[in-house]
Amino acid sequence: MWRFIIILGILALAEYYSFIVVRSAIRTFPAAWRIGVTILYLALTTMAWLGFLLFRRLDWAHIPHLLRNVYIAFVFGFTVGKILILLIMLVDEIRRIVLWIANLFYTGGTSVDTDTTQNGITRSTFLSRLALLVGGFALGGFVYGISNRYKYQVKRIRLSFKSLPDAFKGMKIVQISDIHSGSFDNHEAVKRGIQKVIDEQPDLILFTGDLVNNKSDEVDTYKEIFSMLKAPMGVYSTLGNHDYGDYVDWPSKEAKHANLERLKSIHGEMGWRLLMNEHIVLNRGEQSIALIGIENWGAKANFPKYGDMKKATEGLTEKNIPFKILLSHDPSHWDAQVRPEYKDIQLTLSGHTHGMQFGVEIPWLKWSPIKYMYKEWAGLYQEEDQYLYVNRGFGFLGYPGRLGILPEITVIELV
Repeated sequence: MWRFIIILGILALAEYYSFIVVRSAIRTFPAAWRIGVTILYLALTTMAWLGFLLFRRLDWAHIPHLLRNVYIAFVFGFTVGKILILLIMLVDEIRRIVLWIANLFYTGGTSVDTDTTQNGITRSTFLSRLALLVGGFALGGFVYGISNRYKYQVKRIRLSFKSLPDAFKGMKIVQISDIHSGSFDNHEAVKRGIQKVIDEQPDLILFTGDLVNNKSDEVDTYKEIFSMLKAPMGVYSTLGNHDYGDYVDWPSKEAKHANLERLKSIHGEMGWRLLMNEHIVLNRGEQSIALIGIENWGAKANFPKYGDMKKATEGLTEKNIPFKILLSHDPSHWDAQVRPEYKDIQLTLSGHTHGMQFGVEIPWLKWSPIKYMYKEWAGLYQEEDQYLYVNRGFGFLGYPGRLGILPEITVIELV
């Protein structure tokens, strides 16, 4: 409840300051234009808030894709833009307070005009215009990001492990994650992404959860495409938090259970081996490694803990397997349980965060707002002899685009 109140308060302040900035920007317009722009701004704001308030009631999967994508991108950009406006305007408010305090001490309460910049406009006006410009760029950026939602990037890494059996050295693994098939609107684009996986000719393909947004029927028209994925050592998968149908209202518990069972069977129909709190042994000659897959286990944001590591690893110690790979959808599982309790798991593969589908990735800077919730949110992480790789996601959810954080196909070579 406190989180909700804080978020609501931030959004309310953002609305207040954004309205002030817009009103200031149009004050020199003719009266008719001022009225028109104000009405348009309030109408767009109302439309955005209706999306928030009715989010759980709307059947987003059956809204025309173009309309849905443009609307959601607009709402995301509109909201982020207003928050950026709030941040800039708070700078001006802090400046005003500091000046007011300084006037009290140094001028005996007499106001001193120190607000004029060298170009003749007040600092408040400058910051107001800057806020409007930054907010506009945010809105435009999120709309532009729609065009990036199928721009799959291939990330390549080589990992060296002393405990890796010789027979598995040079093995190529492709990881994909977070398909979210209910968000797709272009079969050919998705097929091109799957073809990129096939072109890598991997020995092993691993999928780390969230095949759908909520319902199993979302994947029906994409089953044929995903069935194209083949590898000599197999295609293995696990479940993510969205696969359980926890975020929609079901007519009964039985309907929700039936949806999950149907989704589990779809993995098999596509030729994927779904690992449900279990492990398998992969052999090359007389040498072996273990592949462990658990159901969703999250340490953040009250995500349910369906995963059971004890069950998944039962009997594995006796098999004396020197190298183990874990499929666990939520990367927070790594710090919370895997590293402290399962030191013999050398490599964990996760997804879940999508890199928030928004951020900056350049050679000297990797940033996204999601980093303030997840310590490990994209790419490779290492603690002693244990590694975690967090895939940025094949699909998209909520915001129908990618801005700075592109969809990912991960190619891992074990050496």
